[in-house]
Amino acid sequence: MAQHQGGAHGHDAHGGHGSLKSYVIGFVLSIILTIIPLVLVLNDYVEGTAANVVLLVTAVLQFLVQLLFFMHLREENKPRYNLMSLLLGLLIVLTIVLGSIWIMTYNTVAH
Repeated sequence: MAQHQGGAHGHDAHGGHGSLKSYVIGFVLSIILTIIPLVLVLNDYVEGTAANVVLLVTAVLQFLVQLLFFMHLREENKPRYNLMSLLLGLLIVLTIVLGSIWIMTYNTVAH
């Protein structure tokens, strides 16, 4: 009978997992990026367009923290299938959102 070794098929028992330090840093950054807009908006430090900008910037930073610290996007070896899938997904979402905004903005029927 053939005996299987842990690394015989290219599977590493600890590969692809982040360290505790990485998870803690990601968690702390996520908490900070959640509290910043909450405090600024609830205490009326920013209003209107400035509030929207703060929310948008912290949301994008939160997205990057999630990708880097929890989805392990930076630890990936070549070929980068996950990155390519992510970029394709973002392109599709961007096309749908911008197309919807365009249709709602210019929804006039020419007579």
